[in-house]
Amino acid sequence: MYATVKVDEASLVDDKTQAKLPEPTGYRILIALPEIDEKTEGGVIMPDSLKSVEETASIVGFVLKVGPTAYKDESRFPDGAWCKAGDFVIFRSYSGTRFKIHGKEFRLINDDTVDAVVDDPRGYTRA
Repeated sequence: MYATVKVDEASLVDDKTQAKLPEPTGYRILIALPEIDEKTEGGVIMPDSLKSVEETASIVGFVLKVGPTAYKDESRFPDGAWCKAGDFVIFRSYSGTRFKIHGKEFRLINDDTVDAVVDDPRGYTRA
């Protein structure tokens, strides 16, 4: 009973919100959460309370910015960065510092919280 996510990058961050985005410091990564659809794949309309729960527990996000020291520790990341700005990533549910700008939720997560990079986030849900 989970919704799919919209992958239109323009829908992730509008110009008004873009101007207020913080610069991640240190080894942190700024993530935008894709919008949750109004309906589930089965066509059931999701109440706002369920959409809020799904957003909070989200495991997929869009990398907006990477902090200046993210992935710089060669002993921990010998093969280099695990992701870059513009990637969709899977990360641990409920991870990071959550905040909203103009009603849209964002996360600041640690560089080692990224578990995978995916080409298309549609269809991924937490188990």
